[in-house]
Amino acid sequence: MKFIADLHVHSRFSVATSKDMDLPHIHHWAQLKGIQVLATGDCTHPKWFQEIQEQLVPTGNGLFALSPDYDFSKRNGVPQSCRSEVRFVLSAEISTIYKKNGKVRKVHHLLLLPDVDTASRLNAKLDRIGNIRSDGRPILGLDSRDLVELALEVSPEILFIPAHAWTPHFSVLGAKSGFNSVEDCYGDLTGHIFAIETGLSSDPPMNWRISGLDGFALVSNSDAHSPSKLGRNANLFDCEVSFAGIARALHTRRGLSGTLDMYPQEGKYHYDGHRPCGRSMSPEETIQSRYLCPDCNAKVTVGVMHRVAELADRPAGYRPSGSPVCKHIVPVIEVLSEVMEKGVNTQPVQRLYMDLLNRLGPELHILLETSLPLLREHGSELIAEAILRVRDGRLHISPGYDGVFGKIRIFDAEDRAKYSKQLSLF
Repeated sequence: MKFIADLHVHSRFSVATSKDMDLPHIHHWAQLKGIQVLATGDCTHPKWFQEIQEQLVPTGNGLFALSPDYDFSKRNGVPQSCRSEVRFVLSAEISTIYKKNGKVRKVHHLLLLPDVDTASRLNAKLDRIGNIRSDGRPILGLDSRDLVELALEVSPEILFIPAHAWTPHFSVLGAKSGFNSVEDCYGDLTGHIFAIETGLSSDPPMNWRISGLDGFALVSNSDAHSPSKLGRNANLFDCEVSFAGIARALHTRRGLSGTLDMYPQEGKYHYDGHRPCGRSMSPEETIQSRYLCPDCNAKVTVGVMHRVAELADRPAGYRPSGSPVCKHIVPVIEVLSEVMEKGVNTQPVQRLYMDLLNRLGPELHILLETSLPLLREHGSELIAEAILRVRDGRLHISPGYDGVFGKIRIFDAEDRAKYSKQLSLF
């Protein structure tokens, strides 16, 4: 069966997350987005884990459904066109900080778990090592390799995935505190890792440049900290909708048919740069400036594009034979915001967003599958043109850098002059 899965999110118990990151809200938004399988996030946190057990019901295949007592889809206005079954998979992100080979390492790891008992036993082990109560993403002074060993001792069924693998400060391959290969990080237990999460500032095509990653499935997830960010990155599966089905797809790379990715330039660590000075730099500019900010002489943060180029042994544009499809997307609300020249949170944009979903179905369906004639009929010529440009990659992008998100524009000044009459309708 074909389905969309977002396997990395956070609860309201993680630092810097929305208070609405609870199960009813993310269930609601998963339907609006068109996501069929969604991670719970943060199942290592005791209070969140308690809510998971109270509000989710096992479906018998390693996944969970929201209890009818907590399903507010009808009352909260999920359009009939978007209502669908949403299944949850138990998940957690764990941060490890430790010293190895004379360097401080900070690596984040995504874990998917097959059942509540496994999660309980994992939590008991982690609780003896560090504080799992203060943050939904616990920080442990544990070597990454030893965390894999601990997870395997709990259950060999746990899926262990290096999270946002290229983020400069907290990842397996990051420029600041990572390694030069997955093997350098996980050592003799690398063979138990079958997938790598590409993160928001990279996408599968960037990762295809590294032959050392050919043996891993490349997954893309939202890492959402608020409900509306669900599905900004996601995975396309064609397999049994079960924990075993997902695990098999990641192990064999058959059944993972592709990924949905925001344009990686929009990620906040794509380019190099120095945020305090507002300085965004290409890798070439960084090398020319000797890795120093031209404005203040401080060290710049080396971004994902630069780091990938450092480790790459293939040219940009290389595509391995049989690699899954990668489709780039821009959230519908952002498309409408640009078309209407109004903020994403304004009433007119929100109203049009819900109207389109009511008429055409969930957001990811609109972005990927809705025909141009239907977009014109139920939206406008300009909305259809904007979504076509997103599909074709005909965008104007200022890359993100040093914690600053990139900016995407669908229409430039010349385009706006051309479509001025249609823009005036909004």
